[in-house]
Amino acid sequence: MANPEWTSRGKTVAQLIEELRTFENQNMEVRISIDDGETSLPISLVGKSQGKYALLKNCEDVPTVLHHHDEQT
Repeated sequence: MANPEWTSRGKTVAQLIEELRTFENQNMEVRISIDDGETSLPISLVGKSQGKYALLKNCEDVPTVLHHHDEQT
């Protein structure tokens, strides 16, 4: 089965900022996951690529991966 369209559509910078503003705790650490939240990495930098993408980067030599088994969001 193919992924639903919303999973690959992505967000604009403005959409991401708008969504992050809804978080009550604005001092919460931001991390990124590419496995549906099973694990995550801290975001070290935000950069640009090819003038059309904003990239969330982890720049650690040895990434500090967190495992989020059965956590409530």
